[in-house]
Amino acid sequence: MYYTLELENTKLAHIEAGFKEDVEAVGKIDAVASILEVICRTTGMGFAAIARVTPERWIACAVRDEIQFGLLPGGELKVETTICHEIRQNHQAVVIDHVAEDAFYAHHHTPQMYGIQSYISIPIILKNGNFFGTLCAIDPRPARLNNPETIGMFNLFAELIAFHLDAIEQLAINELKLMEERKTAELRDQFIAILGHDLRNPVGAVSNVAQILLRMPLDERVKRLATIVQDSSYRMKGLIDNILDFASGRMGGGITLTRADHEPLNDILNQIITELKVIWPGREINANFTLTESVNCDGRRIAQLFSNLLGNALTHSKKDTPVNVNAVSADGQFVLSVSNLGSKIPDDVADRLFQPFSRGEVGPGQQGLGLGLYIASEIAHAHGGTLTVCSTHDNTCFTLQMPVK
Repeated sequence: MYYTLELENTKLAHIEAGFKEDVEAVGKIDAVASILEVICRTTGMGFAAIARVTPERWIACAVRDEIQFGLLPGGELKVETTICHEIRQNHQAVVIDHVAEDAFYAHHHTPQMYGIQSYISIPIILKNGNFFGTLCAIDPRPARLNNPETIGMFNLFAELIAFHLDAIEQLAINELKLMEERKTAELRDQFIAILGHDLRNPVGAVSNVAQILLRMPLDERVKRLATIVQDSSYRMKGLIDNILDFASGRMGGGITLTRADHEPLNDILNQIITELKVIWPGREINANFTLTESVNCDGRRIAQLFSNLLGNALTHSKKDTPVNVNAVSADGQFVLSVSNLGSKIPDDVADRLFQPFSRGEVGPGQQGLGLGLYIASEIAHAHGGTLTVCSTHDNTCFTLQMPVK
């Protein structure tokens, strides 16, 4: 009954990578089996398929074969022997109820070669306008196909298949981009961590030399230069600590705590104030501590958080205005606030202040990575607390609140 197809029924494994991906993509569409079954049941035809068609190839991506046509998914016909070859060129559907009675196709080589009397094939056009292939059905018997209902059904199924193919392609593109972005992020975070670690030793050496110089009898000019070196090394140390904490968090380490009861928070907070007064000589820092309950915390991390907040307040306020610090531990809560006079932080900036690499407008000498408040917020969260900001036209206040236990 049929042309003895040397059906180039090539195994899927032998198909070039691009066509193999197309066959696999159609195979991922759950609705395909149901679509082909509906086509056969509705039209009475015995063979339905989704074909990938190019100028050189005709490859079956999905098949429902009830007439032993002999074609399997991944199987191939010579494209020149198919009507789909013509459909690819003009993007027009072909519908034949009865080949023997059709003025044009009665003598066409394809029906004669494959022994078919009824045929319908609808082009599958992707979102970008590219021709993918066809949704087709054949049978050795005539069938009633050339009516709005059948053609409409085929068009709907062809559009549905195209939609799914576009979605699968977009998903693959997004997954590839995500994989590349993850690799880039991992390399970047590893680089940052290694860089930060390697910078610690030279910065520590510079700081130590500056401290030794300041203990020596120096003239005012050299003393001023040594002070600048010490201040700069202090700032670099803070940046390196923030970078390392950020990289650790991104690589899954998070903010690590070494908590202890009865941390000497009064001494820890005063030490930070003393250090920052060296960097900002002449600035007024008003501190009020009422620590009536012991706090279970990581003192080093609280010092890091406080240093970020206080340094931020000194940086973004005028030199002739005070910075106020209040710390209270009572009623099971530890509350630390740092406030300064100055312009209101815009709402859109305030909403992202605790995100990494986020900063508001900066002035001369206020450059930074935008990690300080992010790290401070992460330290607060690690302690089971919160870090919030309240900013008005006169005053900006950052507040840490966390349980003492």
